[in-house]
Amino acid sequence: MNRWNTIYLKNVDSIQSARGLSMVFGDLKVGKVTSFEMLEPFRQLILRRHKFYVEQATVRLFTQFDNIKEEAYDASDEWLSDLPHHFDPDGPEAADLFRRADDIAIEHYHLLIDIHERSRLSVLTGIYHEWEKQFRKWTHDQIRNWYGGERLLSQIWKVDVGKLAKLFASLGWDYKKESYFEKLDACRLVVNVFKHGDGTSLNELKKYYSKYLINSSQGFNGVLSDINNLDHTALKINDKHILEFSDAITEFWQDLPVQIVNVPEAALPNWFERAVESDRKANNDN
Repeated sequence: MNRWNTIYLKNVDSIQSARGLSMVFGDLKVGKVTSFEMLEPFRQLILRRHKFYVEQATVRLFTQFDNIKEEAYDASDEWLSDLPHHFDPDGPEAADLFRRADDIAIEHYHLLIDIHERSRLSVLTGIYHEWEKQFRKWTHDQIRNWYGGERLLSQIWKVDVGKLAKLFASLGWDYKKESYFEKLDACRLVVNVFKHGDGTSLNELKKYYSKYLINSSQGFNGVLSDINNLDHTALKINDKHILEFSDAITEFWQDLPVQIVNVPEAALPNWFERAVESDRKANNDN
């Protein structure tokens, strides 16, 4: 169950904030309004779908890599079997051919390892993007229940997810302070590095969550000599990491309050206020 049943907006940080919110709620002749509501059947539906995705991805995809050593040996044997029939396993060239077969086995093994790692990251990307889309859609649909301005509603899909976090913090639910947020944030950065390679997300990952960057020359559990020299190819996650990220998403949905209730005097983020102001101007122009 949730730690909160209802959250009330408090504090006025500025006259501008109060004015911005009054533009949203000015036509509502009440002091307190339920702005966001998470119905329990919908919460459970989201959780069931999330759990199903993770479980099925693990069973149907990751189990295909259970026997990669045997597959590597099979690739080596297949290469040997394709040699000309006159090949003499006891001949002078046999040693070189068997060494080549060993190289093929090793190469095949590492290629399968690479596919396995990419598959993990692809699954994690799907998990994270589904969470983000569900979060945005729920936020958008809840706002649309009491506000019709298209500029604000479109911003829910455009602003980065950190700005949505600031919106809910201003409403009293600051999930960035919760223990699961660190995993959510790390997941965001891992997915961004996987998608885009080197850049800002990689730098943040190095700074805050370097455990997901592994120097391959030192082994998965090796000590990194200089993490600043690593690029996006050092990104590595394992099955345990995926479960940790998945659990963080589950905790997020479980933690989301049943109701978030606000009052016209509450402070809101600047991006929210600007979008409301833009809607107001567009409405006046029409």
